[in-house]
Amino acid sequence: MWDAEAVRDDLRAYVVKHLGDPQAVLVLDATGFLKKGQQSAGVARQYSGTAGRIENCQIGVFLAYASQHSHALLDCALYVPQAWTNDRERCERAGRPKTHPFATKPQLARQMLKHAFDARGPAAWVTGDSVYGDDRRLRVWLEEHERAHVLAVSGKEYVWRAGQQQQVKTILATLAPEGWHRLSAGDGAKGPRWYDWTWLPLAAPWQPAWRRWLLVRRSLSDPTALTAYGVFAPQATTLETVVPVAGSRWTVERCFEEAKGEVGLDHYEVRRWTGWYRHITLAMWAYALLTVLRAVQLPTEEAPKKTLPQPAPSSLAAFKAARGLL
Repeated sequence: MWDAEAVRDDLRAYVVKHLGDPQAVLVLDATGFLKKGQQSAGVARQYSGTAGRIENCQIGVFLAYASQHSHALLDCALYVPQAWTNDRERCERAGRPKTHPFATKPQLARQMLKHAFDARGPAAWVTGDSVYGDDRRLRVWLEEHERAHVLAVSGKEYVWRAGQQQQVKTILATLAPEGWHRLSAGDGAKGPRWYDWTWLPLAAPWQPAWRRWLLVRRSLSDPTALTAYGVFAPQATTLETVVPVAGSRWTVERCFEEAKGEVGLDHYEVRRWTGWYRHITLAMWAYALLTVLRAVQLPTEEAPKKTLPQPAPSSLAAFKAARGLL
């Protein structure tokens, strides 16, 4: 028997060794795994970003590592809805440990971030979508540990500005027409992703050397399409620094697409808790190996941006066999 968590510790060390960068970004996101039936651990009718709708699926929360060299998946956690955790017998049948209470997606994210911080791997930023940015406890926890972050926030979230709490959607509705800057959020499949950006100072944190801002992204094709981010960073941080951090969130979506297509991240029939973690961990390892091979073989500026080299169909099985994990 082998410990999937210990293998992920090895994975984290491997990724940092080969892709490590002091300015790297830790990226949070979740992806769905469509399933039939009701027996697979954590399966339920819930929203899946993969399908773009509510489906019968499992949801995995992931932590990715994005650096100037490349990107890879670092850690994972299976989200188990409260309807499951309230049913001990069902959890026991699926092999879910009794020691694991119900945890929201932001709580699972915090656990993975803590593991990454404790491992002391080089990383300067944390980013994620509004699932994580709207969780004030997660933002406060990151501030308490002086971890710079750029987290998307929805219009319903409140922030402190000008001595009072204001709802983000109210602030967005009153933005001035001037003060916008056209900057690229990084390269996409069709080249640089250009947007207009502005940011507003928020209430200062208790740390004198740090600041909070509300960062706003505006679409060039539809100026009414606005996306807001809560930023916590050292006071000397510039807009040109935080925009690429916000844009790096898309790297985890690329990780999901490549890992599902190249190493079978979503190709499994396991139902039990342990089986899910083992399969996902091994797929993450195989994906990291391919990513490092690409980064080593080609200079960063010449590395292909769309897909990884196509492995043989049995690459994941061969990886398992080579490490004695079958």
